[in-house]
Amino acid sequence: MSSDFEGYEQDFAVLTAEITSKISRVPRLPPDEKKQMVANVEKQLEEARELLEQMDLEVREIPPQSRGMYSNRMRSYKQEMGKLEAEFKRSRIAYSDEVRNELLGDDGNSSENQRAHLLDNTERLERSSRRLEAGYQIAVETEQIGQEMLENLSHDREKIQRARERLRETDANLGKSSRILTGMLRRIIQNRILLVILGIIVVITILTAITLFVKGH
Repeated sequence: MSSDFEGYEQDFAVLTAEITSKISRVPRLPPDEKKQMVANVEKQLEEARELLEQMDLEVREIPPQSRGMYSNRMRSYKQEMGKLEAEFKRSRIAYSDEVRNELLGDDGNSSENQRAHLLDNTERLERSSRRLEAGYQIAVETEQIGQEMLENLSHDREKIQRARERLRETDANLGKSSRILTGMLRRIIQNRILLVILGIIVVITILTAITLFVKGH
C-alpha cells in the first residue's frame, strides 16, 4: 500500500516541478505562447489534484499505527498545491492585465514587471523552504520509526531470553524430579529385596525348628 503512495508521490513531485517551471515562464512568453502555456498549466493542475485525491485514498487504507507520517506528508502536499494555485492565479491576473494593456495600446510599467519578478522569486524561495522542511520532517519521522523498531526488537530479544531461562529452569527441575524418582524406586526395590531375604530366613528358621522338634521326639 505504501509503495502505491510513494509512486503517486513521485508523480506529484515531478508534476508540480513542471507546473512551477511553466508558471515562472508565463510572464516572459509571447501572447500566443502564453495562452497555450496557461491552458497547459490548467490541465496539469487538474492532474495534480487527481493525484492528491489518489494519495488521500491510499492514506486512508494505511493502518492507523503507520498513518501519521503519511498524513503529515499529505498536509504538506496540499499546502504546496494551494500555493501553486495561488501563484497561477496571480500569473493569470498579470497575463490578463498584460493583454488588456496591449489592447489599449499600453506597454505596461517596468516597475510592475519588476514587482512581479520579485514575487515570483519569493514564491520560489518559499516553495523550496517548504520542500526542505517537508524533507526534514520525513527524515525525523523515519528516524522515530527506526527507533521504535529497534525498541521493539530489544523487547522481543528480552522476551526470548526470558523464555530460554524458563526452559533451562524447567529442564533443571525435570532433572531433579527424575533423580528423586530414581532414588525412590531404588529404595523400594531394596526394601522388597530385604523383605524377601527376611521371609526366606523366617521360613528356614521355622523349618529348622520343626526338624529339631521331630528328631527330639
